[in-house]
Amino acid sequence: MSELTLIRTDSDHTDFRQLVALLDQDLAVRDGDDHAFYAQFNKVDAIKEVIVAYQNDVPVGCGAIKPFSATEAEVKRMFVHPDYRKQGIAAKIVTALENWATETGFSATVLETGKKQPEAIALYQKIGYQITPNYGQYVGVDNSVCMIKPLNAHHQTPNA
Repeated sequence: MSELTLIRTDSDHTDFRQLVALLDQDLAVRDGDDHAFYAQFNKVDAIKEVIVAYQNDVPVGCGAIKPFSATEAEVKRMFVHPDYRKQGIAAKIVTALENWATETGFSATVLETGKKQPEAIALYQKIGYQITPNYGQYVGVDNSVCMIKPLNAHHQTPNA
């Protein structure tokens, strides 16, 4: 069994930038004519909270969060290399991002994905995200699917 390692870094990290380049190539194909619209919201300069996943020292996936509001962090730039999909890596990256958001004081995470990424929608729903009305720049954008997940700063147990 190969070992998965997650590191915390920022958007200047070389492996993150290489994975994002692959992500953008994938999205350009999926989104077609809509790609330029989405690309303007996916700049990675100055993102301070980035996770890069490594399997046996090979960079295989990434994700990031950035502040969206006073209480919400937005999950951005989620990607797992096609050769490493269906292994639970994306869920581990999202969980690590959620933990980081909680540590940073956020009480929820939001994200935007597209109707042309059905596997992403299924993954997010499986790990607790709920579809919410489109927010911000995605209001009125038919292809966009916006989601939200409340974060529990402390996993509360029922009183005995």
